[in-house]
Amino acid sequence: METISNQRNNFIKASINVEYFSIVWMTFEFLVAFYSSAKANSILLLAFGLDSLLEIISGTTLIWRLKKEVKNVSERAIRKAEQRSSLIVGTILLLLSAYIALISFYNLLSHQAARSSFSGIVIALASIILMPFLTFRKRFLGEKLASVSLKKDGMCNITCAYMAGTVLVGTLLTFIFDWWWADSIFALMLVYFIASEGYETFQEATKAS
Repeated sequence: METISNQRNNFIKASINVEYFSIVWMTFEFLVAFYSSAKANSILLLAFGLDSLLEIISGTTLIWRLKKEVKNVSERAIRKAEQRSSLIVGTILLLLSAYIALISFYNLLSHQAARSSFSGIVIALASIILMPFLTFRKRFLGEKLASVSLKKDGMCNITCAYMAGTVLVGTLLTFIFDWWWADSIFALMLVYFIASEGYETFQEATKAS
C-alpha cells in the first residue's frame, strides 16, 4: 500500500513539474505574442497572446489542485475551487471571443491592415512543435492519476496547437503577400476555438453547481 501511495505521489510531482514547465512556456509565448501584436498592430497575435495568458491561469489553478491533493485536502473543497475557477475562466474566454470578433469585423470594414511579424511566425511555429508533447505528457499523467482536470488541460494544449497553426498561416500570408485582410480573417477563425473552449468550460462549471 505504501509503495502505491509513493508511486502516486511521484506521478503528482511529475504532473506539477510539467505544469510549471507549461506555465513558463505560456508566459514566454504571451510576452512574445503581445509584443509582436503591438509592433505589427495584429489582432490575430493579440488573441493568441491573451489565450496564452488564460492558459497560465488555468495551469496555476491545476498546480494548486495537485498540491492540495498531496496535502489530502477534501475532494469536495477541491471540486468547489475548480468550479469557481472554471466559471471565471469560461466567462473570460467568452468575453474575449466577443472582443476579438468585434475588433476583427471593425478592421475588415475599415480596411485596417496588420504589418508583418517575423517574431509572431517564430512563436507560432514553436508552439505547434511543443504543444503535442505537452498534450501527450499530461494525458499520460492524467491517466495514471485518474485526473479529469489534468487530461482536459492536455487537450487545451492541442487546441493551442490548432490556434498556433491558424496564427502561423495568417501571419505568413501577411508576411509573404501583404494581404491586409488576412490578420482579421484568421483572428475570426481563432474566435471559434476560444468561444468553444469558453462555452465548454462554463457549461461544466454550471453543471457541477
